[in-house]
Amino acid sequence: MSTLETNAIGKYSGNNVSVDDALNLKSYTTTQMNALTATAGDIIFNSTNGVPYFHNGTAWGELAPQPFAANYLVIAGGGSGVMLSGGGGAGGYRASYNSETSGGGGSSETELTLTPGNSYTVTIGAGGAAAGNVDNGNNGSNSIFGSVTSTGGGGGGGYGNPTGKTGSAGGSGGGGGYCQSSGPSSGGAGTSSQGYAGGQGTVGSSGGGGGAGAIGSNASGGTAGSGGTGVASTITGSSVTRAGGGGGGSESGSGASGGTGGGGTGATRGGAAGSAGTVNTGSGGGGGEGAGAGTNGYAGGSGTVLIRYATADATITVGAGLTSSSATDGSDTVVTFTAGTGTVSFA
Repeated sequence: MSTLETNAIGKYSGNNVSVDDALNLKSYTTTQMNALTATAGDIIFNSTNGVPYFHNGTAWGELAPQPFAANYLVIAGGGSGVMLSGGGGAGGYRASYNSETSGGGGSSETELTLTPGNSYTVTIGAGGAAAGNVDNGNNGSNSIFGSVTSTGGGGGGGYGNPTGKTGSAGGSGGGGGYCQSSGPSSGGAGTSSQGYAGGQGTVGSSGGGGGAGAIGSNASGGTAGSGGTGVASTITGSSVTRAGGGGGGSESGSGASGGTGGGGTGATRGGAAGSAGTVNTGSGGGGGEGAGAGTNGYAGGSGTVLIRYATADATITVGAGLTSSSATDGSDTVVTFTAGTGTVSFA
């Protein structure tokens, strides 16, 4: 038989119940709760999960939503190259899963605590558009998941007389531009704990764009600098490297390779064309050259957002405007976003 214990009962005006002190619900473990003979409207405190539960006549459910942990990988769009330019820098790279490092040598970040019923913004940053005969390449756009923002990669530095243009700052910095008669030209700065700086340009060739995992290489003589390497993540269950810097372009000699993880290749005058950064890796685009194949620079790769959480903790609802796919790895759900902007919520 249930017992009501109280110090005093007083008359209260209005059709309400007033309690002067905290109302203490009876506590049960999950096992004890499930063994109760309950009816609709029963409310208890579940000491296993630390939240109140109510019975709807069929089953027990949480009276208040229980927050849960979600890991993430947020990569911004990569920067582009430009005519006679340094390679584009990779987009900023921020990671929390499995103690894996973020870009720029940064530590693994703290997982997010999400609350069912709340909405969280997701934005996939576009890669910087390919650029022609302008000062610098275009920066990539930021990628966002909730409170986590990764900075778009810096565009490659353009041609200059006598000294090439400095690469643009970004998540990772763009490589320094082609110098007409004196140098070097500086690479752009990376963002702390997101990516590295671009490499230097010199007379006749340009520097490699910075990658999430390493500084872009400096140009040397007629040989352009290669893009900095990306960073590997196992958030999907398999190791994948992303966010490599774009290789620098060269007037003579050879264009440079992009950094591992999708960095675009730089072009060579009269030789092989370069290439864009790989989509959904946040990699930098390759630098262009002055004439012949690949006159302009090359576009940066678009970014991506990945979320990983325990399947038993929540079910995701993806709002309009976002392109995504979902998979499971063991007891976890992994959602990969590849385009758009919008909101997600959980239940």
